[in-house]
Amino acid sequence: MAGPTSGLTYKAAGVDIDAGNALVKRIQGFTKGIGGFAGLFDLDGERLLVGSTDGVGTKLQLAIDLQRYDTIGQDLVAMCVNDLITSGAKPLFFLDYYATGKLDVDQAEAVVRGIAGACEFAGCRLMGGETAEMPGFYEAGKFDLAGFSVGMVLKDRLIDGKSIAAGDVGVGLPSSGPHANGYSLIRAILAERTLSLDQIVDGRPLGEALLAPTTIYVPQVLGVLDQVPIKGMSHITGGGFENIDRVLPAGRSVRIREGSWQVPPIFRFLQEQGGIAESEMLRTFNCGVGMAMIVVPDHVDPLLQAMPGSFVFGDIA
Repeated sequence: MAGPTSGLTYKAAGVDIDAGNALVKRIQGFTKGIGGFAGLFDLDGERLLVGSTDGVGTKLQLAIDLQRYDTIGQDLVAMCVNDLITSGAKPLFFLDYYATGKLDVDQAEAVVRGIAGACEFAGCRLMGGETAEMPGFYEAGKFDLAGFSVGMVLKDRLIDGKSIAAGDVGVGLPSSGPHANGYSLIRAILAERTLSLDQIVDGRPLGEALLAPTTIYVPQVLGVLDQVPIKGMSHITGGGFENIDRVLPAGRSVRIREGSWQVPPIFRFLQEQGGIAESEMLRTFNCGVGMAMIVVPDHVDPLLQAMPGSFVFGDIA
Protein backbone atom coordinates (compact mmCIF):
# COMPACT_ATOMS: atom_id res chain seq x y z
CA MET A 1 0.00 0.00 0.00
CA ALA A 2 2.49 2.59 -1.19
CA GLY A 3 1.78 6.18 -0.24
CA PRO A 4 3.16 9.56 0.80
CA THR A 5 5.83 9.98 3.44
CA SER A 6 4.03 12.82 5.23
CA GLY A 7 0.61 14.44 5.50
CA LEU A 8 -2.35 14.36 7.88
CA THR A 9 -1.99 12.30 11.05
CA TYR A 10 -4.37 10.88 13.64
CA LYS A 11 -2.67 12.96 16.35
CA ALA A 12 -3.08 16.17 14.38
CA ALA A 13 -6.77 15.28 14.03
CA GLY A 14 -7.01 15.19 17.82
CA VAL A 15 -6.42 11.52 18.75
CA ASP A 16 -3.15 10.66 20.51
CA ILE A 17 -2.55 6.89 20.40
CA ASP A 18 0.58 7.22 22.52
CA ALA A 19 -1.40 8.97 25.27
CA GLY A 20 -3.95 6.14 25.24
CA ASN A 21 -1.18 3.55 25.55
CA ALA A 22 0.36 5.50 28.41
CA LEU A 23 -2.95 5.53 30.28
CA VAL A 24 -3.27 1.75 29.97
CA LYS A 25 0.17 1.32 31.51
CA ARG A 26 -0.70 3.66 34.39
CA ILE A 27 -3.97 1.99 35.33
CA GLN A 28 -2.69 -1.60 35.19
CA GLY A 29 -1.54 -1.31 38.78
CA PHE A 30 -5.04 -0.83 40.19
CA THR A 31 -7.15 -2.93 37.85
CA LYS A 32 -7.60 -6.68 37.99
CA GLY A 33 -8.04 -9.22 35.21
CA ILE A 34 -7.07 -7.08 32.22
CA GLY A 35 -6.56 -9.29 29.18
CA GLY A 36 -5.43 -8.42 25.68
CA PHE A 37 -8.78 -7.05 24.56
CA ALA A 38 -11.19 -7.89 27.38
CA GLY A 39 -11.26 -8.37 31.13
CA LEU A 40 -11.16 -11.86 32.63
CA PHE A 41 -12.96 -13.00 35.80
CA ASP A 42 -12.38 -16.50 37.21
CA LEU A 43 -15.89 -17.73 37.90
CA ASP A 44 -15.30 -21.14 39.48
CA GLY A 45 -11.80 -22.35 38.62
CA GLU A 46 -12.98 -23.87 35.34
CA ARG A 47 -14.89 -21.08 33.62
CA LEU A 48 -13.86 -17.50 32.90
CA LEU A 49 -16.27 -14.63 32.44
CA VAL A 50 -14.96 -12.22 29.82
CA GLY A 51 -16.10 -8.59 29.73
CA SER A 52 -15.71 -5.87 27.12
CA THR A 53 -16.93 -2.31 26.60
CA ASP A 54 -16.62 0.13 23.71
CA GLY A 55 -18.34 2.84 21.73
CA VAL A 56 -18.71 3.99 18.14
CA GLY A 57 -16.55 7.11 18.35
CA THR A 58 -16.94 10.02 15.97
CA LYS A 59 -18.46 7.77 13.30
CA LEU A 60 -21.62 8.87 15.13
CA GLN A 61 -21.18 12.37 13.71
CA LEU A 62 -21.16 10.97 10.19
CA ALA A 63 -24.38 9.05 10.92
CA ILE A 64 -25.95 12.25 12.29
CA ASP A 65 -24.83 14.26 9.25
CA LEU A 66 -26.37 11.68 6.91
CA GLN A 67 -29.35 10.99 9.20
CA ARG A 68 -28.65 7.27 8.92
CA TYR A 69 -29.08 5.44 12.20
CA ASP A 70 -29.76 1.88 11.06
CA THR A 71 -26.15 0.64 10.97
CA ILE A 72 -24.33 2.15 13.93
CA GLY A 73 -26.02 -0.30 16.31
CA GLN A 74 -24.10 -3.06 14.54
CA ASP A 75 -20.91 -1.03 14.96
CA LEU A 76 -21.53 -0.82 18.69
CA VAL A 77 -22.15 -4.54 19.15
CA ALA A 78 -19.30 -5.56 16.86
CA MET A 79 -16.73 -3.43 18.67
CA CYS A 80 -17.53 -5.29 21.89
CA VAL A 81 -18.15 -8.89 20.81
CA ASN A 82 -15.17 -8.91 18.44
CA ASP A 83 -13.01 -8.09 21.44
CA LEU A 84 -14.54 -10.93 23.45
CA ILE A 85 -13.85 -13.61 20.88
CA THR A 86 -10.12 -12.84 20.77
CA SER A 87 -9.96 -14.83 24.03
CA GLY A 88 -12.00 -17.69 22.57
CA ALA A 89 -15.08 -16.62 24.55
CA LYS A 90 -18.66 -17.00 23.36
CA PRO A 91 -20.65 -13.77 23.86
CA LEU A 92 -23.56 -14.28 26.25
CA PHE A 93 -25.31 -10.94 26.61
CA PHE A 94 -25.08 -7.25 25.74
CA LEU A 95 -26.26 -3.95 27.22
CA ASP A 96 -26.24 -0.49 25.71
CA TYR A 97 -26.09 3.09 26.97
CA TYR A 98 -27.69 5.84 24.87
CA ALA A 99 -27.16 9.44 26.00
CA THR A 100 -28.55 12.60 24.40
CA GLY A 101 -29.61 16.15 25.17
CA LYS A 102 -33.20 15.61 24.03
CA LEU A 103 -34.56 12.19 23.18
CA ASP A 104 -35.58 11.65 19.56
CA VAL A 105 -37.69 8.49 19.81
CA ASP A 106 -37.49 7.61 16.10
CA GLN A 107 -33.72 8.04 16.08
CA ALA A 108 -33.24 6.00 19.24
CA GLU A 109 -35.55 3.24 17.99
CA ALA A 110 -33.52 2.90 14.77
CA VAL A 111 -30.29 2.65 16.75
CA VAL A 112 -31.63 0.04 19.19
CA ARG A 113 -33.19 -1.96 16.36
CA GLY A 114 -29.72 -2.20 14.84
CA ILE A 115 -28.27 -3.26 18.19
CA ALA A 116 -30.88 -6.00 18.55
CA GLY A 117 -30.25 -7.36 15.07
CA ALA A 118 -26.51 -7.40 15.61
CA CYS A 119 -26.89 -9.22 18.94
CA GLU A 120 -28.99 -11.89 17.23
CA PHE A 121 -26.33 -12.34 14.55
CA ALA A 122 -23.60 -12.57 17.20
CA GLY A 123 -25.57 -15.18 19.14
CA CYS A 124 -25.93 -13.14 22.33
CA ARG A 125 -28.93 -11.69 24.15
CA LEU A 126 -29.71 -7.99 24.35
CA MET A 127 -30.46 -7.76 28.06
CA GLY A 128 -31.46 -4.12 28.08
CA GLY A 129 -29.65 -0.86 28.65
CA GLU A 130 -29.98 2.74 29.77
CA THR A 131 -31.26 5.86 28.06
CA ALA A 132 -30.03 9.15 29.52
CA GLU A 133 -31.58 12.49 28.58
CA MET A 134 -29.12 15.26 29.57
CA PRO A 135 -30.32 18.70 28.46
CA GLY A 136 -27.63 21.35 28.34
CA PHE A 137 -24.85 18.76 28.19
CA TYR A 138 -25.17 17.48 24.62
CA GLU A 139 -25.68 19.84 21.68
CA ALA A 140 -28.99 19.69 19.85
CA GLY A 141 -29.20 16.59 17.67
CA LYS A 142 -26.13 14.96 19.24
CA PHE A 143 -26.03 11.67 21.10
CA ASP A 144 -23.48 9.12 22.29
CA LEU A 145 -23.43 5.36 22.54
CA ALA A 146 -21.59 2.83 24.67
CA GLY A 147 -21.90 -0.93 24.78
CA PHE A 148 -21.08 -3.63 27.31
CA SER A 149 -20.81 -7.34 26.61
CA VAL A 150 -20.07 -10.43 28.69
CA GLY A 151 -18.97 -13.82 27.41
CA MET A 152 -17.59 -17.07 28.76
CA VAL A 153 -14.72 -19.42 27.96
CA LEU A 154 -13.40 -22.54 29.67
CA LYS A 155 -10.09 -21.79 31.35
CA ASP A 156 -8.31 -24.55 29.43
CA ARG A 157 -9.66 -23.11 26.14
CA LEU A 158 -8.51 -19.55 26.81
CA ILE A 159 -6.61 -17.95 23.91
CA ASP A 160 -4.02 -15.58 25.37
CA GLY A 161 -1.07 -15.47 22.93
CA LYS A 162 1.46 -16.66 25.49
CA SER A 163 2.69 -19.50 23.25
CA ILE A 164 3.24 -17.32 20.17
CA ALA A 165 6.77 -17.80 18.82
CA ALA A 166 8.98 -16.56 16.01
CA GLY A 167 7.95 -18.11 12.71
CA ASP A 168 4.24 -18.24 13.54
CA VAL A 169 2.00 -16.85 10.81
CA GLY A 170 -0.65 -14.14 10.82
CA VAL A 171 -3.94 -14.90 9.08
CA GLY A 172 -6.46 -12.13 8.60
CA LEU A 173 -10.18 -11.78 8.04
CA PRO A 174 -11.29 -8.94 5.75
CA SER A 175 -12.91 -5.78 7.08
CA SER A 176 -15.86 -3.95 5.54
CA GLY A 177 -13.97 -0.65 5.65
CA PRO A 178 -12.72 1.57 8.50
CA HIS A 179 -15.22 -0.12 10.84
CA ALA A 180 -15.54 2.33 13.77
CA ASN A 181 -11.98 3.64 14.03
CA GLY A 182 -10.00 6.53 12.64
CA TYR A 183 -13.03 8.73 12.03
CA SER A 184 -11.52 11.82 13.63
CA LEU A 185 -8.82 11.62 10.94
CA ILE A 186 -11.41 10.79 8.27
CA ARG A 187 -13.48 13.81 9.24
CA ALA A 188 -10.35 15.98 9.12
CA ILE A 189 -9.71 14.76 5.56
CA LEU A 190 -13.32 15.48 4.58
CA ALA A 191 -13.08 19.00 5.98
CA GLU A 192 -9.65 19.85 4.56
CA ARG A 193 -10.47 18.58 1.07
CA THR A 194 -14.12 19.79 1.22
CA LEU A 195 -15.22 16.39 -0.01
CA SER A 196 -18.86 15.64 -0.75
CA LEU A 197 -20.33 12.55 0.88
CA ASP A 198 -22.32 12.07 -2.34
CA GLN A 199 -19.28 11.66 -4.59
CA ILE A 200 -18.78 8.18 -5.94
CA VAL A 201 -15.87 6.09 -4.65
CA ASP A 202 -15.53 2.58 -6.02
CA GLY A 203 -19.08 2.55 -7.33
CA ARG A 204 -20.95 3.93 -4.32
CA PRO A 205 -21.38 7.26 -2.49
CA LEU A 206 -18.51 8.15 -0.16
CA GLY A 207 -20.90 8.53 2.79
CA GLU A 208 -22.26 5.03 2.24
CA ALA A 209 -18.74 3.57 2.09
CA LEU A 210 -17.79 5.31 5.32
CA LEU A 211 -20.95 4.15 7.12
CA ALA A 212 -20.44 0.48 6.18
CA PRO A 213 -21.03 -1.29 9.52
CA THR A 214 -18.28 -3.11 11.38
CA THR A 215 -18.07 -6.79 10.52
CA ILE A 216 -19.12 -9.15 13.31
CA TYR A 217 -16.63 -12.03 13.32
CA VAL A 218 -18.27 -14.18 16.01
CA PRO A 219 -19.77 -16.94 13.80
CA GLN A 220 -16.61 -17.25 11.67
CA VAL A 221 -14.20 -17.40 14.59
CA LEU A 222 -16.18 -19.61 16.97
CA GLY A 223 -16.89 -21.93 14.07
CA VAL A 224 -13.21 -22.84 13.62
CA LEU A 225 -11.91 -23.01 17.19
CA ASP A 226 -12.63 -26.74 17.41
CA GLN A 227 -10.97 -27.34 14.03
CA VAL A 228 -7.76 -25.30 14.10
CA PRO A 229 -5.67 -24.32 17.17
CA ILE A 230 -5.30 -20.54 17.26
CA LYS A 231 -2.48 -19.21 19.45
CA GLY A 232 -3.55 -15.59 19.59
CA MET A 233 -6.11 -13.17 18.12
CA SER A 234 -6.27 -9.42 17.71
CA HIS A 235 -9.26 -7.27 16.83
CA ILE A 236 -7.76 -4.52 14.64
CA THR A 237 -9.32 -1.32 15.95
CA GLY A 238 -7.94 2.08 17.02
CA GLY A 239 -4.18 1.95 16.71
CA GLY A 240 -4.30 -0.24 13.62
CA PHE A 241 -1.79 -3.07 13.44
CA GLU A 242 -0.28 -2.08 16.78
CA ASN A 243 -3.23 -4.01 18.26
CA ILE A 244 -1.37 -7.21 17.43
CA ASP A 245 1.35 -6.25 19.91
CA ARG A 246 -1.19 -6.60 22.72
CA VAL A 247 -1.21 -10.40 22.40
CA LEU A 248 2.47 -10.99 21.63
CA PRO A 249 4.93 -12.22 24.29
CA ALA A 250 7.78 -9.89 25.23
CA GLY A 251 10.43 -9.69 22.55
CA ARG A 252 8.13 -10.73 19.71
CA SER A 253 6.94 -8.49 16.86
CA VAL A 254 4.83 -8.82 13.74
CA ARG A 255 6.18 -8.38 10.21
CA ILE A 256 3.52 -7.16 7.78
CA ARG A 257 3.70 -8.54 4.25
CA GLU A 258 2.47 -5.56 2.25
CA GLY A 259 0.63 -6.59 -0.88
CA SER A 260 -0.43 -9.96 0.52
CA TRP A 261 -4.08 -8.93 0.84
CA GLN A 262 -6.47 -6.70 -1.07
CA VAL A 263 -6.79 -3.29 0.56
CA PRO A 264 -10.34 -1.93 0.11
CA PRO A 265 -10.45 1.11 -2.22
CA ILE A 266 -11.80 3.38 0.53
CA PHE A 267 -8.44 3.23 2.31
CA ARG A 268 -6.47 4.13 -0.80
CA PHE A 269 -8.88 7.01 -1.41
CA LEU A 270 -8.41 8.34 2.14
CA GLN A 271 -4.64 7.97 1.92
CA GLU A 272 -4.46 9.89 -1.34
CA GLN A 273 -6.85 12.64 -0.25
CA GLY A 274 -5.11 13.15 3.09
CA GLY A 275 -1.55 12.65 1.88
CA ILE A 276 -1.24 10.12 4.72
CA ALA A 277 2.05 8.28 5.21
CA GLU A 278 2.03 4.50 4.93
CA SER A 279 3.13 4.08 8.54
CA GLU A 280 0.31 6.35 9.70
CA MET A 281 -2.26 4.35 7.73
CA LEU A 282 -1.14 1.10 9.37
CA ARG A 283 -1.14 2.75 12.81
CA THR A 284 -4.61 4.27 12.44
CA PHE A 285 -6.76 2.02 10.25
CA ASN A 286 -7.32 -1.70 9.82
CA CYS A 287 -6.50 -1.28 6.10
CA GLY A 288 -8.67 -4.27 5.25
CA VAL A 289 -7.61 -6.63 8.07
CA GLY A 290 -10.41 -6.64 10.63
CA MET A 291 -9.37 -9.65 12.70
CA ALA A 292 -5.89 -11.15 13.00
CA MET A 293 -5.19 -14.75 14.06
CA ILE A 294 -1.77 -16.23 14.83
CA VAL A 295 -1.12 -19.92 14.10
CA VAL A 296 1.84 -22.24 13.56
CA PRO A 297 2.85 -22.67 9.89
CA ASP A 298 1.31 -26.16 9.67
CA HIS A 299 -2.10 -24.77 10.58
CA VAL A 300 -2.15 -21.97 7.99
CA ASP A 301 -3.70 -23.98 5.14
CA PRO A 302 -6.36 -25.63 7.34
CA LEU A 303 -7.35 -22.21 8.69
CA LEU A 304 -7.50 -20.64 5.23
CA GLN A 305 -9.70 -23.52 4.05
CA ALA A 306 -11.98 -23.30 7.08
CA MET A 307 -12.45 -19.52 6.75
CA PRO A 308 -13.32 -18.46 3.19
CA GLY A 309 -11.96 -15.02 2.39
CA SER A 310 -9.12 -15.23 4.91
CA PHE A 311 -5.52 -14.53 3.90
CA VAL A 312 -1.95 -14.44 5.22
CA PHE A 313 -0.87 -10.91 6.15
CA GLY A 314 2.46 -11.44 7.91
CA ASP A 315 4.51 -13.46 10.36
CA ILE A 316 6.04 -13.23 13.81
CA ALA A 317 9.67 -12.28 14.41
